[in-house]
Order: sequence, then structure tokens, then C-alpha cells
Amino acid sequence: MKSVTINTLKAMKSQGEKFPVITSYDASFASVVEAAGIEVLLVGDSLGDVIQGQGSTVPVTMEDMIYHTQAACRGNSKSLIVADLPFMAYAIEEQAMENAALLMQAGAHVVKLEGGVWLEDTVAMLAERGVPVCGHLGLTPQSVNKMGGYRVQGKDEDAAEQIYTDARILEDAGADMLVLECVPTPLAKRISEALEIPVIGIGAGPYTDAQVLVIYDMLGISPRQPKFTKNFLAETGSIQQALRSYADQVRSGAFPTTEHSFK
Repeated sequence: MKSVTINTLKAMKSQGEKFPVITSYDASFASVVEAAGIEVLLVGDSLGDVIQGQGSTVPVTMEDMIYHTQAACRGNSKSLIVADLPFMAYAIEEQAMENAALLMQAGAHVVKLEGGVWLEDTVAMLAERGVPVCGHLGLTPQSVNKMGGYRVQGKDEDAAEQIYTDARILEDAGADMLVLECVPTPLAKRISEALEIPVIGIGAGPYTDAQVLVIYDMLGISPRQPKFTKNFLAETGSIQQALRSYADQVRSGAFPTTEHSFK
């Protein structure tokens, strides 16, 4: 695998080629992920749940994200690394720029932020200053307390239209990628077809340009298994083969199925 860039992913979308994304939080897993030929590695604030044993991503700090981004980068040389800005690390524009710089200096190639129209100016300022941005819409785990739990988003017409509008706004502001989490399949399909940037789904059905899973979920060792995941380790018997199977099934369109999606 050659070194992956944002332009690599945009070219894949334009050619109709799907790509896999997986989380990784340390050098060992990052190395295995890269060896499996997975194009994108996400250092997610999901580490709060699966590494730290927290009840949500809210307690994760900038120090945590910098530490794990640095660790993952040491095990990677070719995959594109996306790193999350954690809860309240981008509440105002100046803060977003300072913290995005810290993640980029830690080795990230792209920073990810959760939110819609209120982030328009922040995304534009980051893009203007050379920071690639991945948006995140639908179920945004940092807002779990406001949302009242982990629930599918965009189920009614007004909510779906707002997510669609937010997606267009983020792209126009300069976002380079977008994650859609736990939204109905038809909405994810509509957004993926409307945007020129790659759309990465998690619990968003089979029609997005890419899929992302938490590595501990797809290995079957998370304390709770979301509907949208699949235990690839049970099918293969080794972590290396599980990652290759996940990548192959995403590229072929065999994963996800309706079983892992929301109507």
C-alpha cells in the first residue's frame, strides 16, 4: 500500500471504490492495521469507552488524545491518521485551532469534530490554515447527555433534513471527509450521493463511501456490541485475518448488510 492522502480517498470515491476505516489507539494495533492494507486509521475518543473503561467519551482529554495519537503514529507509516478533538476542545474557534495544531503536531493528518452548522466558521478557519477536517453528524457521542442516550438520529423528516443541510454546510466550509453515525440508510445514501467528499458510515447502511468500526467491537471484545458491528475475529481466528476480512468485505460491499443498518 502506498501512503494514503486525502486526495487518495477523494479519488477512490470518484471511482466508486469503497475503503475501510478502523480505530487504533497504540503502536501495536496501528502496525497490524497498516499491514492489513486499511487506508484510514482513526484515533478516536472512543478510547474513553474501550481503553479507559469510562461510561462515555466525555471524560477524554486533549492530553489523552495527544498521547494515543503519538503512540498510534509510531506504529504507522502509510495509513492516513484521523484524530478526534475531544469534548469541549473546540467550543470556540481559537481553542479549536490551538488544539487542532496539537493533534497535527502529534502526527495526525486530519482532525475530526462533532457537530453541524455551528461549526461552519471553525471548519472554514481550520481549512484556510492548512488543517484537514473530518466532520461527524448523526449520533455524536460527545453529546450523549444532551441526546438522552445512544439513539438513532434523523428518523423523522425534519431531523433528516437538518442532518442533510449540516452535511452540505460542512462540505462547503472546507471539510475533507464526513462521518455519519447511526442514521437511517436512505438518509446516508442521499448524503453520500450529494457530497463530493468521502462519507464514512458507522451504523449508516451500505451506501456510504467507507465504513468505520471500533477495533475492539469488530474483534468481539467490547463490553457491549452495537447492532452495527460484526465479530470478524470469530469468523477468522486471528486478529490479522479479521482485519483483512473486514477490509475485503467493506471494499466488496458485503459489509454492512441490512442486519447492521437502520431503516
